Amino acid sequence: MSWFWRGLRAGVLTEGPAPEALPESLSPGLPRATEFSTPAQAAEIAARCPTGALEAQDRVVGVQPDRCVDCMRCKSAQEWRHDVRWAHPDAVERFGSRFKHSIHVRIIDAGDCGSCLNELAQLTGPSYNLHRFGIFITPTPRQADVLLVVGPVTRQMAGPLKVAYEAMPSPKRVLAVGACAASGGIFGPSVMSAGGAADAVPVDLTVPGCPPPPLAIIGALRALCGQEPPA
Repeated sequence: MSWFWRGLRAGVLTEGPAPEALPESLSPGLPRATEFSTPAQAAEIAARCPTGALEAQDRVVGVQPDRCVDCMRCKSAQEWRHDVRWAHPDAVERFGSRFKHSIHVRIIDAGDCGSCLNELAQLTGPSYNLHRFGIFITPTPRQADVLLVVGPVTRQMAGPLKVAYEAMPSPKRVLAVGACAASGGIFGPSVMSAGGAADAVPVDLTVPGCPPPPLAIIGALRALCGQEPPA
């Protein structure tokens, strides 16, 4: 009980659902498309990326956010974003109005290193309080509206992931959280990794980042049930 009263005295508040920007202590952010003075400079910056998330076209370095692992090798030159509206695509097929105030989520660890799972563990705590949006975690896919996948899909997990997806009632959606689930990250495709959630099940929405912060994940879940736009 002492911790309860200490929290009340400290005035610790629950984080807002979607602030315009986050400090670097809460999120490393993501690079954004940047124009450089010469094509050679753009090519040099793009070559720094170990995962192919940066692509140089003439003087502009574009970004494939699903491949970004926040290695920071480009941060000294590339423009950076610290908002939390990372989920894409914008034209995601949302649930109907019946789901706007309540959805259930089944989390599948398809080979996660622990980083994304650590972020997910924060969602139901007092700082983020996922339940206030009517979003609940369920232990079974038979009661789930959303299948949330983290980690590169290992060869051993591809089958169980498909079984979980097929056990879900319709309508159903799949959310790939983190660079590994979105694209395979630094692991896939390879002899041990299928290359991402989309290589095993249909993915409706992805949240890039390595790992994405809790507010970015909450924003994606709220986008699926129509409470806010993805980006």
